Amino acid sequence: MFGIADYGAFVAAIVLFLAIPGPGNLALITSTSKGGVRGGLAATLGVIAGDQVLMWLAVAGVAALLAAWPPAFQAVQWLGAGYLAWLGFRMLSAQPGDAPVLNIRPRQYFQQAAAITLLNPKAIVFYMAFFPLFVDPAQHQGLLTFGVMAATIAALTFAYGLIVVLLTHFLAERLRANPLITRVLEKLAGVFLIGFGVKLVLSK
Repeated sequence: MFGIADYGAFVAAIVLFLAIPGPGNLALITSTSKGGVRGGLAATLGVIAGDQVLMWLAVAGVAALLAAWPPAFQAVQWLGAGYLAWLGFRMLSAQPGDAPVLNIRPRQYFQQAAAITLLNPKAIVFYMAFFPLFVDPAQHQGLLTFGVMAATIAALTFAYGLIVVLLTHFLAERLRANPLITRVLEKLAGVFLIGFGVKLVLSK
């Protein structure tokens, strides 16, 4: 279909990719808890923007470049690990009443989510290694194939993000009455972010 090898499997892979816990999901949840539905949707658009950049970089041949020059991919790994660990440390060291670690102002929801996505090891690995497997060389139709894949990814990401945002907003209204729970969740999020960074370094 449009030069995509097994479109159904491609859709299933994207859904599974989105559902796996990671920095992107934390960005959506944190943005919604701090900025409501509007902040969550802005973060969703930021995730979509980051995904599109990574996908089109893969299309342009970045995957081949990184495969041919291992130090480049290693640098991306270290950059992503360091950024995630830095965010996690800030969340762990935050004190009650401090400004939020992520998305301090509403206009930053989009920017922060996009940055997290671009430096998310899960997204980098998917687009630079797994994504090209769905391109059928025999039936490839150039930009049409990549355009359909990009549109599919964007649509599925928006639908998934909307669900996460609405669920988070629904629960956030009930958690705001208990600041202790909010602080505990923030510390847990910080631990997970540091864990993502450490796991990336150890998996090299």
